[in-house]
This record gives sequence, structure tokens and C-alpha cells, in this order.
Amino acid sequence: MPPFAGFALLREGLFGDRFAHNLTGNGQMTATAGPHIVGIAGPSGSGKTDVAELLALRLPSPTPVIGLDSYYRDLSALPVAERARVNFDAPEALEEELLIAQVRALARGEPVEKPTYDFATHTRREATERVVPGPFVVVEGLFTFFWEMLRDLCKTKVFLTAEPQMCLARREARDVRERGRTPESVREQFIEAALPMYEKYVWPTRHYADLVLHSEAPVEMLAESVLGSIERRVSLE
Repeated sequence: MPPFAGFALLREGLFGDRFAHNLTGNGQMTATAGPHIVGIAGPSGSGKTDVAELLALRLPSPTPVIGLDSYYRDLSALPVAERARVNFDAPEALEEELLIAQVRALARGEPVEKPTYDFATHTRREATERVVPGPFVVVEGLFTFFWEMLRDLCKTKVFLTAEPQMCLARREARDVRERGRTPESVREQFIEAALPMYEKYVWPTRHYADLVLHSEAPVEMLAESVLGSIERRVSLE
């Protein structure tokens, strides 16, 4: 069998057939069936988004990805200088009430209007993104397993680990490219906030995971391991 051929087998086999009878003609979930929520947690820069996006391609379509970064609190009421001083690596920086409510709705098979966030200004945009659940939904972010109500919605739980040097390099590249940050500000925030908050709030949640993976492995191998874990969980439902 060629490398990663299991992706196609899983997609066309168990995953495709298992949920076929729970879909209406227009692809919506029936009232008696809910999507299988896959949760991915781990430090900033561990590759959570890359794994989540690859899973979305490999699992039956549509498999939306809910990134916790979309749920940062709107700081438009604060002066610009104060916004930059907010600790974005602490769980209170996110509007967990909205996040949990929307994931709970997705778990019932209901669409949601996901917020969108402007990281350059630390404000929430007026535009939202409509998310329609399929047989699977992937939720990824630092604090996916931090809140019990969110954690309990995840039927498959995956924690990615990574060395701090790798996390910093990935975070620096992302924040400079996508969030208008300078390399110096990213490194300062990583040392002063990201690492301490990870050790305090994120690292302890690995104990809730069904699967712990080291993200130095290629993303394809990580995704295949996650698919295997999903297959085992689905077979028990």
C-alpha cells in the first residue's frame, strides 16, 4: 500500500458509509444525528491549524474547521495602545461563551455565524462566516480542552506537542506574515506570555487527549494518526 493510502480508504469506506443514512437530501444532518466533533489542542506554533485543514480535506465534505482564534474578544472599546498590552495567550482573552454556544449548535447539526477577527487592530469585524456542519467538525486552538463544556463536546481529542524553538519559529513567521507584527514583538510576547500561559493553562490539558502527537512529524503522518483515532472512536458509537 503506498504511503498515506489509508486516507482514501477511510474517506470512501468507514467515514463515507457510517454517516450516509444520517444526512438529508441536501446534505444537512438529521435531527437524530450530530456531527462527530474532533478537538485539537496544543501550544501556539505546534501545527494545529495545518493538521485541522488537512483533516478537513480528508474527511467527508463538508468538514468545517472552527479555529478558536476567531473568538478573541472585541477590544474596539480600548485605546489602541492598551489593546497591544492584553494577554492574548490567556483563556480570558477569548469569548468562551459564544465559542461553546456555537460548537454546541454545530454538534446538534445546526449552522452558525462564526465571528471573524482583525488581528492587526485586535477588533472583531462586522462580517461573519456561515459555518454549516457536516458529519465531522474540527475544533482547534490553544484552549480546546481547557473549558469542560467545550471539552465534553469533542468526541475525538488530539494534543500536539512541539519544542519551544519550533513553536517560536512558526509563530513568528505567521504573525509577521498574517497579523502585522514585527519579529521583535513576536519573540518578546512568546517569552513573556505564550510560554508561561502554555505551561499554566494548555500543557495540563494534554491529559484529556485520546491521542498525543509530536508535531515534528510530517503533517501527513500526523493527520493519518488522527484519522486512525477518529476511526476507532466512530466504530464505538
